[in-house]
Amino acid sequence: MGFKAMIIIWDYAQRTIYAQLLLHKTKVEALSFSPNDKYLVSLGGQDDGSIVVWNIETKQAICGSPASSPSAGHCLAVECSNTNDNIFVCGGSETLRVWELDLPNRKIRPTACQIGKMKRNVKCIEIEANDQFMYCGTSSGDIMKIKLKTGFLSYCGPVKAKYSLVGQILKSGDLLVGSGSGTFTLCSSTNFKTLKNVQLEKGVTSIALRGEGKEFFVGTEAAQMYRLSYTDFKAELISTSHSSAVNEIAIPLGISELFATCSQDDIRLWRTDKPKELLRITVLNMTCNSLHIMADGHCIISAWNDGKIRVFAPESGQLMHIIHDADKMGVTAIAGTRDCKRIVSGGGKGQVRAWELHIRGHRLLETMKEHKATVTCIKIKSDDNECVTASCDVAHFQTQTHPLVIANTLFRSVCYHPEEYQIITSGTDRKVAYWDVYEGSAIREVEGAQSGAINCMHISQDGTHFVTGGDDKLVKVWDYMDGTVTHVGAAHGGSITSIKVCSNNRIIVSTSTDGAILRWRFPHPLKLKKMTL
Repeated sequence: MGFKAMIIIWDYAQRTIYAQLLLHKTKVEALSFSPNDKYLVSLGGQDDGSIVVWNIETKQAICGSPASSPSAGHCLAVECSNTNDNIFVCGGSETLRVWELDLPNRKIRPTACQIGKMKRNVKCIEIEANDQFMYCGTSSGDIMKIKLKTGFLSYCGPVKAKYSLVGQILKSGDLLVGSGSGTFTLCSSTNFKTLKNVQLEKGVTSIALRGEGKEFFVGTEAAQMYRLSYTDFKAELISTSHSSAVNEIAIPLGISELFATCSQDDIRLWRTDKPKELLRITVLNMTCNSLHIMADGHCIISAWNDGKIRVFAPESGQLMHIIHDADKMGVTAIAGTRDCKRIVSGGGKGQVRAWELHIRGHRLLETMKEHKATVTCIKIKSDDNECVTASCDVAHFQTQTHPLVIANTLFRSVCYHPEEYQIITSGTDRKVAYWDVYEGSAIREVEGAQSGAINCMHISQDGTHFVTGGDDKLVKVWDYMDGTVTHVGAAHGGSITSIKVCSNNRIIVSTSTDGAILRWRFPHPLKLKKMTL
């Protein structure tokens, strides 16, 4: 609120920004190019409520107007004509208008469509190639067929099946439509009779044609992309991802070919060399806050917001064991020892617990209550005798054998140096701090970000570099000894939640709140230590 939302026009061939247009307040709801690419029509969000026509050549606004009448709701969709640069349509909550651009007078004039006593919330608009009819998908599941020239309603249906998204119009005149239940349908444009359909996972959000429409792609609310052909109409899953924030990454010790991620409802196992999902472990209506792959690779331990620790088999995804009531406020962090016999967990109340796993079940070894708020990170020393925990309370971290160290920050992440004589931490003060393990004293601090907290970090296997990510959405590679940034990567659309360097020092994996999982080339080769007699 209070800021203007930018429209960016890109030069596709050059992969560069062609123009940046700034006029709408808070949000841009929808965009549409005119058929000859002369104009761009932009629709502002609910706080803006205006529709603007831009000249693409001059990069200037021609004119604008309120998108809907004062008695109607806000608009959600805009679509340009396929034959006339001066005609476009917008629709939304109880409003549907056909607009005409009067270029000499720099004005746009609306004509309300006549749909009788019906009240519909238009969510999407598709116009036939010859501009004879337009099809409007509504929140009630009806499709309205309206004559573009007159604005009169021609047909509304179907009666039984309901579709919320009108995706594309094929050359045959048939429609590709989707529903919130995940049904993807090919239907007739005359009476919306179902010709072919297929069931997908969760609601359909987008439909795109390839070439002349013999093949098409469908996206869903489950962050999955399907490929279908017109002839057999069978869905082939070609891309998957998390549909909500990814909370953590786990990479097996000494293995760089696989990694695991956790989010709301599920844990997923991926290949590092290509974006292919190998395994999905689903726990409905629960959120996995943290996970760890045990050193022997025989199980995945995971921390959940229902206060349980769940142990899964990495090959089958089968549930092997559950620790109930591990924390009343939810388990927020977890780590396992290298001997694969014990795990350490942290929770929403700040309690840190050590557990012993055995064939018949588990046993609580110890409870530590030094923290007063949510435990955000746990790291265990290689000898399995000591651990470091970070918390977002009054900024301190602890080990089992050393006193607390106070710092003016809310800690988000902590890492052991491979030689384990130092610890580095990050948090809300935007600084990376180096600490001595034996004395618990601060060695130095370096500025880690210009804005926002540093949420995660990880040190390379040789200890010469480390990576960080945070609310500034930037992946940064650091020289450990110099405390300087060597490389910066910008691609995330949300705050970075977790980051890891594969053990072969070739790939960085990072995740963010928008559900993205990104792979980066690590810019520094692995430095092998020389062996001495």
